[in-house]
Amino acid sequence: MADGANVILVRRRRREQVTGPGVMGGHRGDRPLAAVAAVFTLAQLVLVRPVLGLGWDEIVYVSQVTSHHPAAFFSAPRSRGVSLLVAPVASWSSSVPLLRVYLALLSGLALYLALRAWRGLFPTRVLAVGGALFASLWVTLFYGPQAMPNYWVAVGALISVGCFLRVPAKRSAGRVLWGVAAGTALMAWMRPTDAVHVTVPLLVLALVRRHRHLLLALAVGLAAGIVPWVVEAYAGYGGLGQRLSEASRIQGGLGWQIAVDDQLRSLGGRALCRPCTGSMPNPLVMIWWFVLPVLAGLGLVVAARARRLGPTLIPLACATTAALPYLFMIGYAAPRFLQPVYALLAIPVADALWHLVRNPGGKWRPVAASLVALGLAGHLAVQIAVLEGAVSRNTDNRRDWDRTADALHRLGVRPPCLLTGHLAIPIGYYTGCTSGATSGNNENTTPAEILRTADRLPVAHLAPAGGTPPGYARTWHVHRISDLDVRVAPSP
Repeated sequence: MADGANVILVRRRRREQVTGPGVMGGHRGDRPLAAVAAVFTLAQLVLVRPVLGLGWDEIVYVSQVTSHHPAAFFSAPRSRGVSLLVAPVASWSSSVPLLRVYLALLSGLALYLALRAWRGLFPTRVLAVGGALFASLWVTLFYGPQAMPNYWVAVGALISVGCFLRVPAKRSAGRVLWGVAAGTALMAWMRPTDAVHVTVPLLVLALVRRHRHLLLALAVGLAAGIVPWVVEAYAGYGGLGQRLSEASRIQGGLGWQIAVDDQLRSLGGRALCRPCTGSMPNPLVMIWWFVLPVLAGLGLVVAARARRLGPTLIPLACATTAALPYLFMIGYAAPRFLQPVYALLAIPVADALWHLVRNPGGKWRPVAASLVALGLAGHLAVQIAVLEGAVSRNTDNRRDWDRTADALHRLGVRPPCLLTGHLAIPIGYYTGCTSGATSGNNENTTPAEILRTADRLPVAHLAPAGGTPPGYARTWHVHRISDLDVRVAPSP
């Protein structure tokens, strides 16, 4: 028996050496991570469904690279990363289901690679549960197959932080440094400001350690996304200062604003909470949001006792700096804004859950395991219920835009054409028209330019039923389409 125990210990030590920090590990250890990514991909296709039409923000990003629709107005806060992401499909096909399948497959692969970047820092079982916790959130499932930036910021954050932690203190570890740069670049391509917020603790730590290779990798990654954004600021927005000022104005003015309650209201399935009014969702929908930081704190205690504080403390620090702007500096909320935070918290939370259900010797705690399993099952049920509601509402809205586009076609508003007014960007895309606005966040034309266009092309103005039209459209013939008053300019 003693000899057998010694053999087991020797084998265990060898496995720990093979999968220790800085080593990617064997293929067998990747299987649970691949399984999580595969289930995540399948869940997107089944629960969100590829037939979901494009949303407002998606239309802006996709229209920049497609040849089938005019490009929508690209406002100052946006970055080109999503447009580059969808270009391999959107540049030659107008099929939305094809685009959804492409993004679902790509998001599943990205999750697998992001979790794999953490191999050796935590046991595979912790990484698999952490990936499953993040992937099962309704906001992750909903936005995984969509042409939106926040999921990709979350993936980039996992890759960047995981590779950062794997870099040995006194060696360059080129492959892992490339991972740091790649993850940071992915974040910066998608949302440059989010990339800065996530990497602040990494930059500080690299400076304190005087690790030039890490600083260079982070700088290269940030520059990859920020430099094009700055160049575009001077090319199309009048300079960097002007673009930053315009971006702040569009977002309601950045400054001290408590948006914690807004984020809570958005948990019920609201894609955008602006203005964020109305009652709070059911407490069962919000409870996980309060449990999450408690479990993350427990994960930190577990890590401190095990003398492996770094792999837990650093992602928690990055999650904190990523969350602060969206909780305390912006006057509205969208649940997708905090996706990078949820991704970074998921692994320490999974570590805490495993500590709750198993004692240090590896034996199960039956009562605790049962309670945790019951809580996770309830949490998953709530997330799926919220997801179904969000998918249903968004499907209905996008079908309404499609029906309105068909009605406009029957009125003679066909490409090439121009739509102005309420919902001009999404309905314009579905109609095949250019969209124009004379005021607001998407201002890109003037009344005189609209009238000159009406002399050449079909032009229509959209307004809520009973709304007051602008001066240039008051004499145009009005039609009622659903809950919109559509005023069509006289034929050229």
